[in-house]
This record gives sequence, C-alpha cells and structure tokens, in this order.
Amino acid sequence: MSGTLAKKFGYSEKVMDHFKNPRNVGVMEDADVTSKVGSVACGDLIKLYLKFDPDRDQIKDIKFESYGCAANIATSSMMTEMVKGLTIEEARKVTFKDISETLGGLPRIKLHCAVLSRQGLETAFLKYEAKRGHVKVDESFVSKILRGVLDPVQGVDIVSAKILEGTKVEGRKISLDLKAKPDSELAKSVAEDIHDAFEGLDVELDLRFKE
Repeated sequence: MSGTLAKKFGYSEKVMDHFKNPRNVGVMEDADVTSKVGSVACGDLIKLYLKFDPDRDQIKDIKFESYGCAANIATSSMMTEMVKGLTIEEARKVTFKDISETLGGLPRIKLHCAVLSRQGLETAFLKYEAKRGHVKVDESFVSKILRGVLDPVQGVDIVSAKILEGTKVEGRKISLDLKAKPDSELAKSVAEDIHDAFEGLDVELDLRFKE
C-alpha cells in the first residue's frame, strides 16, 4: 500500500510500519496457551501464542498469526509489543483504545481490529487461568471465551448475534444450543471456530444446532 493510499484510508505512518514490518509474528511451538479469535469467513482472524513465567504470571513471550487487513496486522503487532514482559494483571489494563492511540489512531471502521486483538489477549489469559486452576470453567467463563467467536454474516460475536441460545456446563462437558440450520455453512463455520476457541482446554464440547 503506497503512502498516498495509506493517507486516503486514514492509516498513520506507525500503522503502516507495523503492517509492513510486524513484530512478534509467527508460530510458537512450545506455547503455554493459544487463543484464536475472529473468523476467516468475515475477514479478520488472529491467533495468539503465549508463554508465561508461572511464578509471576508474567508474559515471557508472545507471538501472533493474522489473517486480515493492514489494521488487523498492525493492531496485533502493536498489542504484542505493548504487553510483552508484563504480568497478566498489568496487561489487562491495556485497552483497545490504548492500542489504537499508540498506533497514532485508526479509522473508525477499523477500530474493531484493535478490539479483536484485545479480545484475543483476554481469551488467552482466561484459558491460561483455567489451565492453572485459578478460574472455574462455568457458564460465565464459556460466555467470555465465545466473545471471540464471530458470526461470519454479521461480523459480531455469536453471543451478541444471538446464535448462542443456551449454555450448560457439567464437569468437563460443555453443551451449547446454537441457532443455525444443521449442516449449513454457518453451522460448519461456527462449529470449527468454537472448537478452535477451546483448543488446549480439557473439556468436551457438545454443539447442538437447530433452526
């Protein structure tokens, strides 16, 4: 993207720098936890890999993979730079507005990219805390994790889109009632993204689709 086009779309020089030269990009094979938010079907997807110092709950390393626009890549890159070395408590204070402002601002229609990168970080923290036994895997936990699963049609999370109609947690088993025609492309996309969202957790998913 040329400088003229970048200005036309409202991208700052810092956004373009992180888009063209993203920091912390790649796969981490020995990650303590991963999180995947967004959907290829709706155009924006982020997968995060984090490694922690367990004694301090400090982020020792963080990497990301991104599918999407320049803002998606830039916000993920900047977010990883901002939180690396912080404890979970410290990193939770970093907001999507902080990410956007540190990048010199984003066009209003691209602010959702900063929101998505921040959601990916929170999802990773929740999964790490669940694996450590610090939080309980209950209906509230499940709802928070599903905030990172998007309805590819509306581009919002499946909780807000009212695709999720019911949640029940019994031990390791998580049962979800979902509003979508069984065997439809929507159901297949949502099912795949839900399984990815809970990757690495010792849970059993029971997805029940109905029109």
